[in-house]
Amino acid sequence: MKLYMKQKVFSWKDKFTIKNEYGEDCYFVEGQLISLGKKLHIYDRNENEVAFVKQKVVALMPKFFVEIGGEDVAEITKKITLFKPKYVVNGLGWDVQGDMWSHNYTITQDGTPIVSIHKQWMSWGDAFELDIADGTDEVLALAVVLAIDAVMDAQAASSS
Repeated sequence: MKLYMKQKVFSWKDKFTIKNEYGEDCYFVEGQLISLGKKLHIYDRNENEVAFVKQKVVALMPKFFVEIGGEDVAEITKKITLFKPKYVVNGLGWDVQGDMWSHNYTITQDGTPIVSIHKQWMSWGDAFELDIADGTDEVLALAVVLAIDAVMDAQAASSS
């Protein structure tokens, strides 16, 4: 399954729609305007919250948690490295590999692709294509990708 995510350029808070390959709205993402740390709520098309991404505020490196059904299911952190950024997904046994600088990477489990992420360059705002493997929990995959994107944004903001 393919999902398409396009983030707005000018927005006081994160708010965007995730579409499927047919252009239909599947999920809605909304951030909190005022909060300690970044928080993203992911809703299905019936406006039910299906996942929540939250930042751990006090951490040496950016760290985010994915919560589904009121339980933390994954922790995404950026490891300290000299040249190539390295992201770790704890709790799921997933690995992140690829070119993080250009937002073209794959999340795998035991070498099997779970989701591939490709940034679309000729668009106004950040636009991504997520190619999610059959049989994968698409909400979990989407939430992890959003958490990785939030880690990248937090790291970029702290270095500037």
